[in-house]
This record gives sequence, structure tokens and C-alpha cells, in this order.
Amino acid sequence: MKRFVVWPSELDARLSRRYGRAVGKEFAVDGPRIHEIADAARALGMKVIEMDESKLNPRLAGLDEEYRLRGMLRLEGKHPKGKSLKMIGQKIREIRKIQAKAKGKKRHKSRKKKR
Repeated sequence: MKRFVVWPSELDARLSRRYGRAVGKEFAVDGPRIHEIADAARALGMKVIEMDESKLNPRLAGLDEEYRLRGMLRLEGKHPKGKSLKMIGQKIREIRKIQAKAKGKKRHKSRKKKR
């Protein structure tokens, strides 16, 4: 099993590769939260060894505060880091799509009918 560290900035579509994005735009997501990454990793069969919400990726020191996503995950999985990051990015997109559909259905049901 391979162990590696995942920073939210490695999956953030708003950042360039210079500032730490490690996957292509097709696998990146806007503003990934550390809990989303952990949930996606668990869903893919990876083990979360450590999760620290206060750490900041050193590459982000020169960026505006809105792009500084705090947090660090230490994961253990059977795939290398690059492939794992792509899989996590895709899983986060799937989870967000399901949540958006669920929200849309809830909103639709709660509307009152006009007479």
C-alpha cells in the first residue's frame, strides 16, 4: 500500500499548476473541502491515516486568502498519488452532482401551489 499526502490545492480547479494543482482541469474541482476529499477517498477504498484542518500548503503563501484552502490529508491506497488524485477528483464531482439533484428535488417539493 502506498502512502501519500493530499492538499486541497492539488485538486482545486481555480489554481494553476504553478500554485500546486496536481491534476488536469478535467479532474479538478472548484474549492474542494477537506471533508469532501476524505469522503471521496473512503468511498474509493482508501484509508485516511491523518487529517489536519489547520495546515497550509507552503506553495500557497503568496496567494490571496480566498484561494488558500487549509487542510492536509495523509492517505493510504493501492494506486500511486497521481492516479489516486484523479480518482478522488472524479468522485467529488459525482458526489456533488448527487447532492445537487437531491437539493433540486427538495426545493421542488417544498414549493406551495398557487390557487
